[in-house]
Amino acid sequence: MRMHYLIRRFAGVFVLISLALGYWVSPYWLLFTAFVGANLFQSSLTHWCLLERILERAGVPGSSAAGRDYSRLTASGFPSSGRGTASARPWRRGLPLPGCRP
Repeated sequence: MRMHYLIRRFAGVFVLISLALGYWVSPYWLLFTAFVGANLFQSSLTHWCLLERILERAGVPGSSAAGRDYSRLTASGFPSSGRGTASARPWRRGLPLPGCRP
């Protein structure tokens, strides 16, 4: 199973469990729900997740960052092909986009 699916599953289970505990045990459990939400928010901004590091060390394959080469991305977010920006962007050369009619 891919790691990003496991991270989403863990977050969903933690939220559901903390909501149930907040309803039946103590409303202070809702703070755990807020913690999970805050962690999801910060990981979307920083691209760092503690659970991802824990799963990597546990040997779970399919890291969300594995196999990505961020060094090839240009400032615009398009991957660089190494042959200049025009080859990576066919519409700059006057070629039609895939799936678009001329």
